[in-house]
Amino acid sequence: MPAFRQVGEKQLPQEVVFMSWSPKRDLIALANRAGEVLLHRLANFQRVWSLPPNENTGKEVTALAWRPDGKILAFGLADTKRIILCDVEKPESLHSFSVDLSITYMHWMEVTEESSVLTSFYNAEDESNHLLPKLPALPKNYSTTAKIFSEEKSDEIMKLLGDVRLNALVLGGSSGFIEIYAYGMFKIATVNGVAGSCRGLCLSSDLKSLSVITELQSSSDSEAEMMYFQLDTSLLSSYLPEVTRMARKFTHISTLLQYIKLSLTCMCEAWEEILMQMDSRLTKFVQEKNTTTSVQDEFMQLLLWGKASLELQALLMNQLTVKGLKKLGQSIESSYSSIQKLVISHLQSGSEALLYHLSELKGMALWKQKYESLGLDASGIDEAITAVGSFILKANELLQVIDSSMKNFKAFFRWLYVAMLRMSEDHVLPELNKMTQKDITFVADFLTEHFNEAPELYNRKGKYFNVERVGQYLKDEDDDLVSPPNTEGNQWFNFLKDSTHLKESPLLFPYYPEKSLHFVKRQMEGIIDQCLQKPADVIGKSVHQAVCMSLYKISQSEDSTPQLFKLPFLWNDKTSNLHYVLFTMLENSISKIHILRRHTDTSRSVSNGILAVEFGNFLNNSINESSDSRCYSCLDAHFYDDETITVVLKESVQQEGKERVLAQLPLSSVYMDEDQDRKFIWDSMERKCKHQLKTPCRIRNLPFFRRC
Repeated sequence: MPAFRQVGEKQLPQEVVFMSWSPKRDLIALANRAGEVLLHRLANFQRVWSLPPNENTGKEVTALAWRPDGKILAFGLADTKRIILCDVEKPESLHSFSVDLSITYMHWMEVTEESSVLTSFYNAEDESNHLLPKLPALPKNYSTTAKIFSEEKSDEIMKLLGDVRLNALVLGGSSGFIEIYAYGMFKIATVNGVAGSCRGLCLSSDLKSLSVITELQSSSDSEAEMMYFQLDTSLLSSYLPEVTRMARKFTHISTLLQYIKLSLTCMCEAWEEILMQMDSRLTKFVQEKNTTTSVQDEFMQLLLWGKASLELQALLMNQLTVKGLKKLGQSIESSYSSIQKLVISHLQSGSEALLYHLSELKGMALWKQKYESLGLDASGIDEAITAVGSFILKANELLQVIDSSMKNFKAFFRWLYVAMLRMSEDHVLPELNKMTQKDITFVADFLTEHFNEAPELYNRKGKYFNVERVGQYLKDEDDDLVSPPNTEGNQWFNFLKDSTHLKESPLLFPYYPEKSLHFVKRQMEGIIDQCLQKPADVIGKSVHQAVCMSLYKISQSEDSTPQLFKLPFLWNDKTSNLHYVLFTMLENSISKIHILRRHTDTSRSVSNGILAVEFGNFLNNSINESSDSRCYSCLDAHFYDDETITVVLKESVQQEGKERVLAQLPLSSVYMDEDQDRKFIWDSMERKCKHQLKTPCRIRNLPFFRRC
């Protein structure tokens, strides 16, 4: 066989702790000791992008995984216990979620099972594309996180959805923590019954079985033990079409929640702190003035008689200034207009789409024959629909407040601008000097409502006034609104108050006049999350343990040289639904690689077994003509493809130029036909593998090799 040839070498500034090839093998993702995630091309090792550590997301990367289509990279962070889904084209987070424990291993697989029902679902066009308007792109000039929705490609949010074919991100962590996420977003199972910290896991392509390798240490004094668990996940396999439909719908919902969150982020950034300038200036004026006249009366005198006290003149001319007032007016008009557009085009569109998908999900839940076993609950979905309705009501309330505030501020600033020009004896344009009795009444009503001193407000917020009413809706606080909408005299509110039956009707969405938009959004997210959690609990409880066995104990004296790929290593053969486990042990200074093979169908005993491959002097004789006897120890092992294992070997007696050997071992030569139908017993204490038949476990030689 031809020798392997080195095609390149790259010096990196930080130690690499994790690496993972993309499914197409054209990109490689690296995570270094500093917490940086990097993406490089294979051809020339050119850096595509780098994502530096972030205090908000985390700095300690513990696992990497690619989505099967190679368009999304997932990585887990230990310090913040978060999972980040990153776009392969640019170093930006598309989605993130929290987990209960730090992640130690990730596996992202694609379901290859085929059926007529699944094929029709895969080929069918999503009806929501015809019934719902296309989600508009978020403006690029606001949040950096909103740049993923570029104006040129407004459908980039659909990257999170990916292909219709079901794929699952499996997470393993400490203390037996295992969770399965459909499409990398929707949690479909929380698995229990596994002990130890996860070192490797693999979900079969038919969803029938989950194999897990854990490191179990019962006490600080005892030796750690490597355990193998095979879990039966047949409920997912039996209801595969239903799981796919449900997961797809839940992924739509999760994506829309992310869209609404980013829309609200853009609204918060469109609102500027300069809008609070009027409140702070008026509060300072109250604290410094010597007269007993209220601020409201001071402005009323200026409105009715055209005269202001010396203190009010100092406030307007020295602190607020004509130029500052003009800038404040422009900021309010620009900010309110931007927020209004975002509410109408983005927030309402996303909320209506969310309502549509939840309603469809409720219809699925009512088909109990299909979906009840998966934990889909119609009552929980009803609560989620009600929460979305309340959020839409609050968004409409914000629109009314914005519309009213824009009219009020426009009239108020126009009048005050003219008054300040007169104080400074500047020329007033004729079109600005005209003010009707209706305009005067409008400004008077505005002053009465907004310029009334509130000492209780000062105790809460440190200010006496709340002239600006929009910002309170965008604050992420649990406190009630400082200035809730006035519902007195509202005929609909009075009608509901008098009608007991209508007030309790499930057809009416509850309304929270005292709460902010952020509060109602968080309440909606919590109810939807609770709705999504039940299927994960039900499916998780259906997973049961089929096989539990000890592989070996980790001796503290064994060599603990760090390796890029930690053994044991799991591999799923997609063609025959077999799980292979590679692991090594040191026996009398001679290393063997052990191969455990388990069929995913737990009802079958065929094709199960453990074999060991010993690397002795036969390999040395194959490499050169020397007859010197040399022994090898295995440094690392990995599956090259479905049929071949690649191993890195080290000569026990080191000689210059002969320290490392890269060899490949075909599985077809290890598992002969005569080995089929053999059951096995594994005695981890004696570190031997035994067949129930009289023939002992065989040691296979490498049929061919490649030398580094």
